Formats: sequence, C-alpha cells, structure tokens
Amino acid sequence: MTFSRPDSWVWDFWIARDGETFHLFYLHAPRSLGDPDLRHRNARIGHAVSTDLRDWDDLGVVIGPGPDGSIDASAVWTGCVVRDDARWLMFYTGSRFFRDGEITNVETVAMAESSDLNDWTKLPFALSADPERYEVLADGTWHEEAWRDPWVFRVGDEWHMLLTARARGAADDRDRGVIARARSRDLVEWTVEARVSAPGSGFAHLEVPQVVSGDGVEVVIFSCDSAHLAGDRAGQRGGIWVARRDPETGWIDAGEARLLVDESLYAGRIVRDTDGALSLMGFENMVDGSFEGRIGDPRRLEADDDGLLVLAGDREGARA
Repeated sequence: MTFSRPDSWVWDFWIARDGETFHLFYLHAPRSLGDPDLRHRNARIGHAVSTDLRDWDDLGVVIGPGPDGSIDASAVWTGCVVRDDARWLMFYTGSRFFRDGEITNVETVAMAESSDLNDWTKLPFALSADPERYEVLADGTWHEEAWRDPWVFRVGDEWHMLLTARARGAADDRDRGVIARARSRDLVEWTVEARVSAPGSGFAHLEVPQVVSGDGVEVVIFSCDSAHLAGDRAGQRGGIWVARRDPETGWIDAGEARLLVDESLYAGRIVRDTDGALSLMGFENMVDGSFEGRIGDPRRLEADDDGLLVLAGDREGARA
C-alpha cells in the first residue's frame, strides 16, 4: 500500500504517534495545477491516521496559508510535531513568494497547537534566520532565504531544533548548504546558534533533517537531490543521505555523508514500525520520468559495520 490522494500530489511528510495511532502530516497540492513544480507555492498540510503505517484514513486539510503579509502567506511547508504536557505543538515552515513565475521566497518557522492532533490553531510565533550566521535573501547569492524543515527533539532539559539553512561567507556560493540549530527551554523562546555541519560538504541544501539515536546508531538523515549536489559531489546521484552525529556536541559529519537511497525516494523519515524496528519512509519522487507524488510503505533498516544505517539486506549500503 501507499498513501496517495487521487486529486493531489503528495510529498514531504512527518509522523507523530499517540498510543497505537500514527498521525501522518503531509504536504499536498492539486493536480489541476498541471505542472508539479507549481506545487511548492500551493502547498497545504493534510492529516491521515493509521495503526500500522500502511493503511491510512485521510482526514483532509488541517493547516493552510495565512493572510497577505503573514509569514505563511503563500504556502505551508515541512515541519514536525512534539508533545508539550497536555498539548501538541507543530513547528512548520511558512513560505512567502513575491512574484508569479519566480521561485524567490523567504522561509520562516511557524507554530500551531492542538489538543487532539486534528484541530490546529496557529500561534503568534516566528523564528527567522540570523543574518549574522546564515545566508538571507538580501545577500543576493541564492534564490531563497533557506530556513525550513524544523526538526525538534529533546536533549536533557532543553529542546533543540535542526533546520535547513545556508552558511554566510563560504567561498563557493553553491556549496553553502548546512544544518542550523536553535535551542529552547520552553518551546516558545528560541536562540539561534551556530551551524552543526560545515559548508563545503557537497550540498547546496540539506533538506528535512532528522536525528536518529539508538539501536546502535547516532546519525542524522537528510535529503539532497542530484540537481543540488555541489563541489566534489556534483554530477553524482542524489537522494536520502545519512551522516554521523556526535551526541555530545551535536556536530554532524556531512562531508562524510553516505547515500542511503537514491532520489527515486525523497524527504526520508525514519519511524519505528509497530514492532519497534527502525524503518525508512519517503515519498515516491520520479517514476518513469514523471513526478508521482505519493508516500511509500516503511522499508526496514539496520546498522552497518560503520554505525550508519542501510536498508535491511544491503550491508554494503549505497555510498556517495
């Protein structure tokens, strides 16, 4: 089985678990747009539920764009969900496009709350890129202000957020992709900190990062397609990547990242299946030369001899 909508393209997603129920939050846009490249500026967040990560009950749209002038005026993009006492918080990406026919946009982290994971209320919250540390649109070196895909997780008595960002001042304008970090004690007030990966690692962007800890691994997965590989990686095959993470400092060794799965599958998420095993999910990207836009079933993972993740049965892994 796969999760799909007959009238919509479906792509990036994230999952929250409440008891025996998995809650899928997914980006989608109508196929009536004609061109799948237009989906990004028309994205909404949908919600579906399942007890086995395979058969899904679609509950429809839960978050859409805000009014003109808001941080999510054009579209709502990828995020994550965490539990905070009696409420759930969704951190998601708000996007603002400025002109029709152009991809120039500014990305900002937004937040919404819910008591039941289905009815969401946007909160007066905005977290933007720090221009002292990260590239912003006004620098004129990239087509967007990259500050998206928040992944929030607890470390001791703190919350950490990883984000897709680009470093300022790197010699190669293209090879500036990094993972940024912010910290918070209360999930409301956040301090943007220095990057936790280095520019020059071969990626114009490191999308949808996720920390995976346990089962013999301490890694981060992220996605970068072939078109956005840079430096020595340019011309290679992109997709979903895995890199080591230092649990003490949070540093991510992106320069040594390995390809986990090629870009036929994208925006990977690692979930614990119903038996507790680590599994990879992603959206089916290009199928027979066309964008398909649906989410595939979980694929079992295991640790290799280097402490990285590979698909079960593929101990050699897919190497960059």
